[in-house]
Amino acid sequence: MKLHELKPAKGSTTAPKRLGRGVGSGLGKTSGRGHKGAKARSGGGKGPGFEGGQMPLTRRLPKMGFTNIFKKKYATVNVATLERFENGSVINAQVLKEAGLIKQIGDGLKILGGGELTKKLNVQAVKFTASAKEKIEAAGGKVEEV
Repeated sequence: MKLHELKPAKGSTTAPKRLGRGVGSGLGKTSGRGHKGAKARSGGGKGPGFEGGQMPLTRRLPKMGFTNIFKKKYATVNVATLERFENGSVINAQVLKEAGLIKQIGDGLKILGGGELTKKLNVQAVKFTASAKEKIEAAGGKVEEV
């Protein structure tokens, strides 16, 4: 069987209604919309959120909060995660992305101090927590803020 040979199961599909094709079809003239009124017009009917004239929920509830459009989104990695790399290797956001440890780099890489590190690594990131810096340097590695 090939893709172009695939067909839906018998009886699972029905022909579309052919509207406005004469009085004898049963769907001619007004095409099943009845006479006049909002629903008979093109683009007619009530919009989403309409509650029969009652003040809609979205307008009744108070507006809250604030979204900072300048917020920075860092890719974060714990020190313990870096343990899997070879001794003396250079670690940056691109290396971590290729290894599948981070999905998106965003505004840069931030190294957090969770866990322990025993390998000597050269770590390049935008930000480091104080404990992460301490642990990397204690293991004999280098910290570079990019």
